[in-house]
Order: sequence, then C-alpha cells, then structure tokens
Amino acid sequence: MISEGCEQCAKGGKMVIFVYGYCDQRDCFYCPLGENRKNVTDVYANERKVEDDQDLIEEAKRMDALGSSLTGGEPQEVMDRTCRYISLLKDEFGEDHHIHLYTGITGGRENMRRLAEAGLDEIRFHPPLDMWGDLHGTEWEDILYIAREEGLTPAFEIPGIRPEDEFVTFVEEGAAEFVNVNEFEMSQGNYRRMQQQGFDLKEDHMSAVEGSHDVLDSMAKHPKVYFCTSVFKDAAQHRNRLKRMAKNVRRPFDETTDDGTLVYGKAWVEADRLDELGVPAEYYVEKSEHVEMAWWLLEEMIEEGDIAEGEIVEQYPTVDGTVVERTPLPEVSAERSEAVRSDRTA
Repeated sequence: MISEGCEQCAKGGKMVIFVYGYCDQRDCFYCPLGENRKNVTDVYANERKVEDDQDLIEEAKRMDALGSSLTGGEPQEVMDRTCRYISLLKDEFGEDHHIHLYTGITGGRENMRRLAEAGLDEIRFHPPLDMWGDLHGTEWEDILYIAREEGLTPAFEIPGIRPEDEFVTFVEEGAAEFVNVNEFEMSQGNYRRMQQQGFDLKEDHMSAVEGSHDVLDSMAKHPKVYFCTSVFKDAAQHRNRLKRMAKNVRRPFDETTDDGTLVYGKAWVEADRLDELGVPAEYYVEKSEHVEMAWWLLEEMIEEGDIAEGEIVEQYPTVDGTVVERTPLPEVSAERSEAVRSDRTA
C-alpha cells in the first residue's frame, strides 16, 4: 500500500506549492528546475503565482484538492512562510487535508517541531548524492528519529540515479516510513548538465533516463519502496489533476476531454447574432471582442452559412488557461472533428 500522500497524488488531488526557488546547500546536476523557478523568491500554487494567501485557497478549491505538497528550492530556508502556508491550509480545509514537504537539508529539531506544530503530516528527505550509502551515524539518520519524536512521518524521496540498499535498511530499522524512488528524468532545466554527466534519454521517451528502471532490481522488492515513473506522473497525476479542475471550472457548453482539457468554439460575431439564431444563453458567453460557445453549435452554424468563420479551441483548465490547440473553421478536418466528438461522448 502506498503512502497517503502518494495515494492523493495518484488521484490528482495534491496541490503543488512551490515555496522558494533558492537552495544554498548544493548545485545538484540533476536539479530539474527551469530558469523561471530557479533562484527566485516567487511562490506558485500549481501554475498560479501566489500574490496573497487567498490565491492559495482559491487554487486548492479550483482543483478540489485533497492535500498539498510543498517544494522548492528549499522550503526549510523560509520557515516562517512554509509554516504559515501549512497552518493556513489546515485551518481552511481541516486535518484531513494531508500535507507533505520535500527537503534537501536536515533542518534540526527546532524546524521539525515548528513544522509539526503548523500541521505538517509527512516530511520527505533527499540527502546529497555523495553521501548515499554512508548516511548511518550522520545527521541524516538522527533527523529521521527526531522527526518521528516531533510527530512527523519521515521518509526518503530520491531520484533513480542508482540503487542504494541503505535506504531500504533505514525502512527496515523503523527510522524511515518508506522510500520513494522517482524515475530519473532529463528536463529543460537539467538537460545539458545531465549530458555532461554521461546520461542519455531512454529510447522513444521524452524525459526518462536510460537505465533508471534498473534501480528497482535491488530496491523494489521491499513493500515500502515505491517507484514513480514519468509516464505515471503524466498519465495519472497530471491528467487527473486537470480533470479535477475541469470538473470545477467548466462552463455548461465546455466539453471535457479524456486528457482533462476543455474544448469550446470561438467566433468573432456579436452576441445579438446568436440570439437571432436562437442559441440558448447557456450555450455561449460574450467576451470583449468575440463569443465563446459550444463548439458543435458553432460548427453547425458555419456549415449552414449562418456564421462565416471561427475556431475550435482546446485549452487547459488551469488558471493561466494555456491553449493546447486551435482548429480553424470551416477548415477543420474530418479527423479532428471526429476526435473531438469522441471526447465529447466519452
């Protein structure tokens, strides 16, 4: 059975809070952060830039969040901010709102106490790579027991760079609750550094590193070692989070696809024209320079010559509303039309 935090992640129910972009401990060659997040003080909740506390609450409600995860950079570098967000979420959504935190430093007892008092449920440690295999008898062993004593659930979360049985030993000794091994990935933020270290992409894969799955050979036999693949993150975690959002923000005429995106029609006509054509008010919304409406109605009206042109828009239900695809009408292909119809009836 996977941890509660991972279970919520799999359902797409974890809001990801980027607390702080700085990490002074080390410059990990595999750090996946892009330039827009590295060495910044900005806060993000999923794709939303957090300007005040209400932004955090609104984003959690937008996705009907079951819990939250705090990451960076290094969340323990800004303890006041980190603890305030934890308390805010617990106060707003209750004790069942599960919160875990990723950290690359030990932090010490005072930090563990503050995090526990704020309401943190689980803390996932990522020790420096050059210490893997030699963690016993160090502060990394001590902090696991200290975190437990302060009421937190301690665990390890590591990239699948290489197998390391010491992490499993910590679980068997009762120090760590579980070990999460993330499939080793190359990203826009680390691609050049990863290549310099001799790592290559797995064949026919966009991000996974060749050989990352081999890490499980000696570690995954233990029931408390979990392997999170890049495919699972995209196909389950990310897609399910989008579906949760889409369910909450979709308008009556928006169609939700299997990927959690929203599909609608866009036309540069006056709303009065739609009223003349008998389009019900719930099937369109007027914008400053265009109308957005049910895509299938727009397609029919263009085919019948009632409207000259328009487009089918597919976009994410995120706060930034990133557009995935625009399909001009009447040039829409039969294949695209059928694909959207299939999503509509799914």
